[in-house]
Amino acid sequence: MENVVFGNNVDSNFKCNHYNSDVDIVAIRFKCCDKYYACIFCHSEMENHEVEVWQKNEQNTVAISCGNCREEISIKEYLNCENTCPACTSAFNPKCNNHYHYYFEQ
Repeated sequence: MENVVFGNNVDSNFKCNHYNSDVDIVAIRFKCCDKYYACIFCHSEMENHEVEVWQKNEQNTVAISCGNCREEISIKEYLNCENTCPACTSAFNPKCNNHYHYYFEQ
């Protein structure tokens, strides 16, 4: 069964109102609520709790989904994938690394 991705006008590739370029195709499962969201802003708009970041010792947790192929990968795989899905080679937005601190302990 495919995971549901929450957010503001999320399309079939996980793009939302906040991030909707061709490479904004990653959804992140939030530790705090165990739900996939298109971005941090979608989470903030739809939830009434603080974000809990994934700790460094949790990087083997599967918490990322590609909006192109739906492959789920670990945080570690995502952080080391060089902005390309390891399953289908679709490009991920290289600017997402500017937001890692919202999701992952640095």
